[in-house]
Amino acid sequence: MQDLLHNIRNCSLCKAHLPLGPRPVVTAHQDSKIVIIGQAPGTKVHASGIPWDDASGKQLRKWLGVTVEEFYDEKNFAIVPMGFCYPGRGKGGDLPPRPECAPQWHEQLMEFMPNVELVLLIGMYAQKYYLKNDAKKTLTETVAEYQDYLPKYFPLPHPSPRNRFWLTRNPWFEGEVVSQLQKSIKTILNP
Repeated sequence: MQDLLHNIRNCSLCKAHLPLGPRPVVTAHQDSKIVIIGQAPGTKVHASGIPWDDASGKQLRKWLGVTVEEFYDEKNFAIVPMGFCYPGRGKGGDLPPRPECAPQWHEQLMEFMPNVELVLLIGMYAQKYYLKNDAKKTLTETVAEYQDYLPKYFPLPHPSPRNRFWLTRNPWFEGEVVSQLQKSIKTILNP
């Protein structure tokens, strides 16, 4: 697995498309219990090299009900974004994750993590890639029907501050879904 992580961290497959250049961000361990599949690092994470080292990460840890130490323990959480590098900025925020990363690296990584009990699919890109035709028409529907994907997958919206309006319009998420998410995380991390 260390060789694979080394290869990912040195990947330059889509270098020509990256405005800040390649800096793949990934963490994983052969004993990881939960895999977090998000979109792609933002500029802050690109600069620090630490996944979820921003406001979105703070919100995600709150939803999961875990400490910073628990979150960054690779035996607890592998962090495998759809795109490993910052993709650049578009009109409404960051561009979508580069399409090369997941097909190139995800399956290989998963093979090295036999103890994974849950995969968190954060955002539309991860949900469409992993759930394929089982994803609902919208992210809201997919997240609302999260029980359809358990015990393997748990779909979530992106915890970005930009999604505060979605959270306001969908109070059932923080009411019902987050409490079920925290129960699932607690059960896996503290058997």
